[in-house]
Amino acid sequence: MAQSVGIKDVARAAGVSVGTVSNVINRPDTVAGETRARVLSAIDRLGYVRSESARQLRAGRSRIMGLLVLDMGNPFFVDVARGAERAARDAGLGVMVCNSAQDAAEEAEYLSLFAEQRVRGVLLTPADATGRNIAAFRRHGIPFVLVDRVAEGTTECSVSVDDVAGGALAVRHLVDAGHRSIAYVSGPPGLNQVRDRRTGALNALAEAGLGPEALRELPTERLDVAAGRDAGARLLGLADRPTAVFCANDLLALGVLQAMYAAGVTVPDDLAIVGYDDIEFAAAAAVPLTSVRQPAVTMGALAAELLLEETEQDDGDGKGKRTHEHRRVVLQPELVVRRSSLAAR
Repeated sequence: MAQSVGIKDVARAAGVSVGTVSNVINRPDTVAGETRARVLSAIDRLGYVRSESARQLRAGRSRIMGLLVLDMGNPFFVDVARGAERAARDAGLGVMVCNSAQDAAEEAEYLSLFAEQRVRGVLLTPADATGRNIAAFRRHGIPFVLVDRVAEGTTECSVSVDDVAGGALAVRHLVDAGHRSIAYVSGPPGLNQVRDRRTGALNALAEAGLGPEALRELPTERLDVAAGRDAGARLLGLADRPTAVFCANDLLALGVLQAMYAAGVTVPDDLAIVGYDDIEFAAAAAVPLTSVRQPAVTMGALAAELLLEETEQDDGDGKGKRTHEHRRVVLQPELVVRRSSLAAR
């Protein structure tokens, strides 16, 4: 294996000191033009790449931001990552994206990795409903912002969507279409988003004079298409099958749609379906899916901007760290109506 080229090799090849090479890399304006050109030529000839990790250790400040989400298989979180990456890139930073796979143990491992790497800060959609992982990570003193989650019981920043309002939008739409028995395919009940969307659904039923018995909950262990298909199979087995279903996300809704199609159940005439997130696949489904839209890209960008604001250490005027006030940003959802909830009249 070829030995990597170090800064001493560059200094030797250019006939200058290690300090001069460092100045060319970090403060080029302080080095005479002829010397700077000689050092740059040596760097190019030798293929020298500076050790960013070593530089970060010396500076105590990373150029990497961590992003830990529940499921990178869900296009919603891909859009969140796009927004965060865009904001980070504009600030000259990179993003290390990790996937907890909705598993608290994996989340803990990635948070430990972020601490070891001394990342600038972390954007986090928690998988651990107990809050223990966050409490343990907080001891490292690394700033973090919660994404797609309100910072309940914490002082940290958060960017989320009003999921109570979103659940109400979905079920109000179904009630207005004449449905009086609605299933809620909810996902893991420990997730705040799942509970808030259920609360919104119940609120919409109450507005219409309907009791909580009008909502039939079908919990699932995960928030993916396979879990949706399983919930669809359970739905088909009900003797008093509801006429509509509201799903906690679009992947669940697509799974339910697949199960209905395989069983010969017509959507929306036999069963209306509403999802949540409005991922790209929602509009492209065999029966275009009505969904509650979340501004995912905006959410990721705003979260990254809050984190960058908090981690700014020096504004260049010699006065040190800027003042940062933690904020909770709550965005509003929007109902996008498509064929899956509109029965032929």
